[in-house]
Amino acid sequence: MTVQPRTAGTAREAETVQEVDSVDKTVQMSGTGADAAPGPSASWRAVALPSEHGGWSLTAEPALLGLLVAWSWPGLALGLAAMTAFVARTPLKLVLVDRWRHRWLQRSGLAARIAVVELAVFCLLVASVALTADTRFWLPLAAAAPLIVLELWYDMRSRGRRLIPELAGTIGIGSIATAIALVGGASATIAWGLWIVVAARSVAAIPYVRTQILRFRSRPAPMWHSDAAQVVAVTVATLGWVFDFVPAAAAAVIALLAAINLTAVRLAPRRAVVIGIQQTVVGVVVILTTALAIG
Repeated sequence: MTVQPRTAGTAREAETVQEVDSVDKTVQMSGTGADAAPGPSASWRAVALPSEHGGWSLTAEPALLGLLVAWSWPGLALGLAAMTAFVARTPLKLVLVDRWRHRWLQRSGLAARIAVVELAVFCLLVASVALTADTRFWLPLAAAAPLIVLELWYDMRSRGRRLIPELAGTIGIGSIATAIALVGGASATIAWGLWIVVAARSVAAIPYVRTQILRFRSRPAPMWHSDAAQVVAVTVATLGWVFDFVPAAAAAVIALLAAINLTAVRLAPRRAVVIGIQQTVVGVVVILTTALAIG
């Protein structure tokens, strides 16, 4: 289905149209469109596997950081639960979108079945931690819950690619670093500081990546969005350091990342795959620096 925006429509309306078209393309890819009939394998992949390649890294980074700082088997279970939740978001999102649009397609049933299995695995992993570990790990997860709900609300309305839900979801999943550190025996100061670090890293990265991709596609991309994000990231990291939550080295690497982004956003934009590789490397540098600084 192709929706044509009105000539006098606003930029927001045009963005909504593109997002709706994106959902409909997913319908076709999953074998439910009138003109598409891919095999079962293609249908399963389109419904079950996340298309956000950067999301894998942004989910794994806080889990890895928490384990590097305070390793434990319950912490590993929480890390696996975070990755399972990230994967389960894809079929869950498709179910929410279809219900919101008052329809039930072939892909809806498949997505629902996959989501039920993955959410069951998620619940089992979290339950195993709840039965064996310090109950303090619930605190960061409870604090992050509104952010995750906000992201799903945007997902349900086919607007999950906007800046607010992307930031909300990424910052929310960062709470897993704190939860893992707490079940591993780290102090509350160190554990909550990890969330500050991954949140600052996310705030610096997401608007920068969005700006670069828009520029590569020759679409309007105000640089001040990315620039403002760098200022916020440095401010958050610096405040974390001032109040002894964040190591000086971690705050410094966030400041270095912000300086690189401020420069790179004014250079020729690269392809999305190149930007993705760069950001993965940056994420590894941030978590290794932070873990080594904490010792």
